[in-house]
Amino acid sequence: MESVTQVLVRRGGWATASELARVVTRHAVAKALARGAIQRITQGTYALPGLPADMVAVLAYGGVLSHTSAAAASGLPLLVTPEKPHLILPPHRRPRPGPPAVLHWANVSSPERRDRITSLPRTVVDCCRMLPFAEALAVADAALATTRLHSEELLAEVSAMRGPGCPNARLVAAAATPLAGSFLESILRALLIGAGVDGFEPQVLVSHDGFHARVDLGHRPAKLALEAEGFEFHGSRRDFAADCYRYDELNAAGWLVLRFTYEQIIGDPAWVVATVRATLDQRVGA
Repeated sequence: MESVTQVLVRRGGWATASELARVVTRHAVAKALARGAIQRITQGTYALPGLPADMVAVLAYGGVLSHTSAAAASGLPLLVTPEKPHLILPPHRRPRPGPPAVLHWANVSSPERRDRITSLPRTVVDCCRMLPFAEALAVADAALATTRLHSEELLAEVSAMRGPGCPNARLVAAAATPLAGSFLESILRALLIGAGVDGFEPQVLVSHDGFHARVDLGHRPAKLALEAEGFEFHGSRRDFAADCYRYDELNAAGWLVLRFTYEQIIGDPAWVVATVRATLDQRVGA
């Protein structure tokens, strides 16, 4: 016979008392609880110690993981990780005692109740309700890039949306693309969209005399490329040489490259936009 802990491991870390009763005795559950091998989350729900805080909250409240917590659980990028789990509870339900959490009340679908997490379209839309445009666009871009969400689905979800955040969600759905190469690139593109700087496309391919390279954002008429540089750095002379070669070839092809760091994009967005605007004016007027 399996031990209580073996059963919980097999079931993903937690189970209800009725589920445990089918394979182990009540005495075995009581002994495992007494020696700290398992923990009681709520009356009738048991889990292994060390269960992630989000799942503990979901079980404690009987809710569904949502908003930025669902985004993080789905592998979508966030500028700030939520301090407390976001959960959706059924309308009119009074919250049970439980760990710190941000509670929302709304209807959810049967698959969402079964999986205990909101669907990908719903997650993106809920992020639009609470995040600024740039951060919400980065979430939407990443969701589209997974191919588990398509632009048509996102637009349909936004069309059916009601309540707070509708204008932001419509802007996000209209601008979102699966082509974005990174979170920081999406934030940079959002800054330009918000400032009315048009003409930049994500992941533009530049070809010149057998040389081919993609730039994060490219303005084809002005031959102006923008690169969003994250925390990564060149770990070898070979990497550094390859990077120099790439930028030299882009210059030879007539492209001007502006490189912006994480600190500049996140910490000084007004300067980034002003720099791009001034350079674009020079290139177009040249």
